[in-house]
Amino acid sequence: MAAMMQPQIILLKEGTDTAQGKAQVVSNINACTAVADSVRSTLGPRGMDKLIHDDKGNTTISNDGATIMKLLDIVHPAAKILVDIAKSQDSEVGDGTTTVVLLAGEFLKEAKPFIEDGVHSQNLIRSYRTASNLAINKIRDLSVSIEGKSLEEKKTLLAKCAETTLSSKLIGGEKEFFALMVVDAVLAIGDGDRLNLIGIKKVPGGTMRDSFLVNGVAFKKTFSYAGFEQQPKSFVKPKILLLNIELELKSEKENAEIRLSDPSQYQSIVDAEWNIIYDKLDKCVQSGAKIVLSRLAIGDLATQYFADRDIFCAGRVTEEDLQRVAAATGGTVQTSVNNVIDEVLGYCELFEEKQVGNERFNIFSGCPAGQTATIVLRGGADQFIDEAERSLHDAIMIVRRAVKNSTVVAGGGAIDMEISRYLRQHARTIAGKSQLFINSYAKALEVIPRQLCDNAGFDATDVLNKLRQKHASGEGANYGVDINTGGIADSFANFVWEPSVVKINAINAATEAACLILSVDETVKNPKSESAQGEAAASAMAGRGRGLPRGGRGMRRR
Repeated sequence: MAAMMQPQIILLKEGTDTAQGKAQVVSNINACTAVADSVRSTLGPRGMDKLIHDDKGNTTISNDGATIMKLLDIVHPAAKILVDIAKSQDSEVGDGTTTVVLLAGEFLKEAKPFIEDGVHSQNLIRSYRTASNLAINKIRDLSVSIEGKSLEEKKTLLAKCAETTLSSKLIGGEKEFFALMVVDAVLAIGDGDRLNLIGIKKVPGGTMRDSFLVNGVAFKKTFSYAGFEQQPKSFVKPKILLLNIELELKSEKENAEIRLSDPSQYQSIVDAEWNIIYDKLDKCVQSGAKIVLSRLAIGDLATQYFADRDIFCAGRVTEEDLQRVAAATGGTVQTSVNNVIDEVLGYCELFEEKQVGNERFNIFSGCPAGQTATIVLRGGADQFIDEAERSLHDAIMIVRRAVKNSTVVAGGGAIDMEISRYLRQHARTIAGKSQLFINSYAKALEVIPRQLCDNAGFDATDVLNKLRQKHASGEGANYGVDINTGGIADSFANFVWEPSVVKINAINAATEAACLILSVDETVKNPKSESAQGEAAASAMAGRGRGLPRGGRGMRRR
């Protein structure tokens, strides 16, 4: 009796919402499946685009998985994990963001009936991790190296990888044109890991084919003062001075006090200011530089001064562009104009100012240090150019990965079908429940070729049966979906390739995410009063009711 009279232990704050057990795991799986469904139709060359309209009135048209996931603004705590893996795939590899979300969603979907039947999550997680390791080892066995090829061969192979990536994008119609551009840009930066050395500048107008690659640096003409038009607009083999100082006549307005005993001394102070700026400008001219770039403003006095001496100048150049000019020309950004020696000056074969659409561009080409490239993108609507930029970013990342980890695998769902077949065979050698779980993992991998068929309007069941039969024969390891005919074809022979690192990363991340969601059996949601907003509202209410007679302090309110 005494035990029944025990008071209830209150552990969590009043208003805390908790959900636990099997129902909670199933609820999380349903949320993740809904997220996967939202990007499902964007996969592959025939994938559809999403138009996302945000509260600020911005419109984005994209079929890049990571971009869509970011813009969807998902609030469900478990589904947010899928957003994170899409972002990680984007930053690590650049492509395969839709693939990774789809795979994670499908792994969870396959796990759902087992969870509902009372299987413990840990058993599933153990089998999924085993299957993931087997799949990754199989990808490494199937991958083909492109090492040891000549530069021309390598370029062709890398262009094929870029084309495979671009074929599913909005600019897929011009994939050959852009693939070569991307390969040239990536090879131009050499072993540099900094992707910001490849600049992408967007200029509305013209057609996609008007886009061009500058083997050097190009940036939009900066704001310029009077006298700018008198400066020369092209130089052959100029020296370039890069500065991080203002070349403007500045009078000391704040915190400066000068006491004069004689009014005639005032002129000497004014002269001193002029002398300082002229001294700086003289030193720039004496350095022998024909082009002066500064991150800070170059005023009208300096602009006119340089124009009179046939020197080109540009102020307020962005930090990123200045760093790229430094990397390309071999110059060093100076914070002073004193002792400017030849070693700190940059150099390029040709500098010119060119009209591109409505903009004027300063273009530095034939740079000795190389290590940078600029793609100038043309096109119709702004949204179209933005999507083209995102597509090129994916292609650049893919080519970079293929250069670093020079192994490729067959795309078009071929590798997924082969791993699926391999895991089904392996599952037969295992006794116990694990056989079922690995089988369901293998079935989940088929989502990629199935979705490619669905998005292209083909009969997925028919195509998958053909693929299963071909892969089971032992000769069709490279066979995937043929998007053009609606049948099956040798993806490798058709140059549908992707770096093996894309698939490895996608399977790794998707399995980790699925295991993480399956291992959660309780969600605790803290009450709103935890937030500062809630507390402020509560204190306001308390303050408002202070003067009202509501009974004694110890009395209970009814």
